[in-house]
Amino acid sequence: MDRSLQEPAPRVLYLTHRVPYPPDKGDRIRTYHLLRQMVTRGRVWLGCLADEPVPPESLTALNDLCERVAVIPVGRVSRWGRAAWSLATGASLSEGLFASSGLARVLKQWAAETKFDTVVASSSALVPYLRIPALAGTPAVVDLIDVDSQKWLDFAAVGRAPKKWLYRLEAKRVRKAERAIAEFARAASVVSRAEANVYDSFTHAGAATVATNGVDLDYFAPVQYETQLACAFVGALDYLPNEDAAIWFARDVWPALREKFPTAEFRIIGRKPTAAVQALAAIPGISVIGQVPDVRPFVASAAAVVVPLRLARGVQNKVLEAMAMAKAVVAAPPALAALGTESGVHLLSASTPQEWVRAVSALFTDAPLRHALSGAARQYVEQHHHWEHCLQPLLAAIFPPA
Repeated sequence: MDRSLQEPAPRVLYLTHRVPYPPDKGDRIRTYHLLRQMVTRGRVWLGCLADEPVPPESLTALNDLCERVAVIPVGRVSRWGRAAWSLATGASLSEGLFASSGLARVLKQWAAETKFDTVVASSSALVPYLRIPALAGTPAVVDLIDVDSQKWLDFAAVGRAPKKWLYRLEAKRVRKAERAIAEFARAASVVSRAEANVYDSFTHAGAATVATNGVDLDYFAPVQYETQLACAFVGALDYLPNEDAAIWFARDVWPALREKFPTAEFRIIGRKPTAAVQALAAIPGISVIGQVPDVRPFVASAAAVVVPLRLARGVQNKVLEAMAMAKAVVAAPPALAALGTESGVHLLSASTPQEWVRAVSALFTDAPLRHALSGAARQYVEQHHHWEHCLQPLLAAIFPPA
């Protein structure tokens, strides 16, 4: 494959815990765009795990970018067995979930054939691969993205036994791994200054490099749709924070909104809705649409995009994407903590059910407000969330000056 690169180009081994294509959900969006940036600067070997069938077009897209691609399937049943064993032997569940002897063999073979300049891992759960003998001495960069140990502590704070105990144990094990990364890796990166402060608090000052998320400004461009009296929520619906957000909004906010606006709709869009989310469709005015090939028409046609996340870490792609489409957004403070947005200027922020009802009602009835917010939202992401600019600190760690 001709990349018009002058030899010798840096050789990077990139490990991702999920196949980074299509870029249609949180971690895949970031890993794909990091991959796109890395291949403009060097040659990339990609090793990744897959817990679901991988479409041929995904493999084609990745092979067009990379020198070599290895996608290793991990069975859903066997991976939970490995996770239990990992927990029993003092490691984290997360490390067990992404453990694969098949991937380890591929990495050993590649390392025997190629001297890598840097190995990059997309999660703390992949750190065991960095310690295999074949990669000993290879400088490592770990893109933590979020501080996962804090996420598990957040889950424990709202969970019930026995899950609460499991979440707390997982937080302890993951934090041990995260702390070790600061000692051996060239760099550890996170998506926001808030996440960096958390990481630095249990490692050392300046341990984390901040490389925030961008948004595909061309794909998520403003499009003209007739605005409908509807609010839309988009997210992977089998992920606890998204499930919690949809259920909370449907039960605590929607009834009052529906009373004020009897023809209004709440549309829930995203892959793998849980049984609890599917049950929300029984509430008048709520549609659980589930997975769609393209979320943009659902976002574009809604008068308001709602992001009622009570559990959130890092940068929420769903917020950036809606803002890039010049949509009026209402979001909970946890979903905005990593952004520099101002409520009332770029979007609206709401915490209590009463605040949510007021904010969404305003967007339903005040077209000038919607237009003002939408224009400011698009301008904000254009200025602050271009992928190449956002990832520059991380790319500098992966490709240090000679």
